[in-house]
Amino acid sequence: MLKNDRTQPELAPANAIQHRPGIDSEGWFEYLVRVYPHHTDYSGMVWHGTYLAWMEEARVESLRSLGIEYAEWVAQGLELPVVELSVRYHRSVQMGQLVAIRTRMAASEGVRLLWDYEIRSPDTQELYVTAQVTLVGVDREKGKIVRQLPPALKEALTRLSARPSA
Repeated sequence: MLKNDRTQPELAPANAIQHRPGIDSEGWFEYLVRVYPHHTDYSGMVWHGTYLAWMEEARVESLRSLGIEYAEWVAQGLELPVVELSVRYHRSVQMGQLVAIRTRMAASEGVRLLWDYEIRSPDTQELYVTAQVTLVGVDREKGKIVRQLPPALKEALTRLSARPSA
């Protein structure tokens, strides 16, 4: 073991996910992910379920960028479970690649929240996955859909879904 050897470069943690702060002009929040062996199947291609985990991480981070902490909602008894999911796999992603997980809130219909996703190359030239997820607010204690989202969450989601005029 090389203790205090400054000739060795410092490496980022293996599970480090990079993030480009902010939401672009089209409402997309971008989250960069490096593909590690545990993300892949036996062939070195990203396993289909990994994309879902990345999409959820990007969604939670997009909310965090607005000051909304998902863990705080859970502590207060509010869950946002996925009730509908549609995924289209366009191209495979391989071990070692860097990809951009892009997410934006597409619409809010009452307590239903529709989120769009794209997984692309960082330069956005290659499209790997597109998806849409529908979430609903649920009171964890009662096990029922909430009639209204908490005001702070509703306000943050309004900011998130606001798109510039074309």
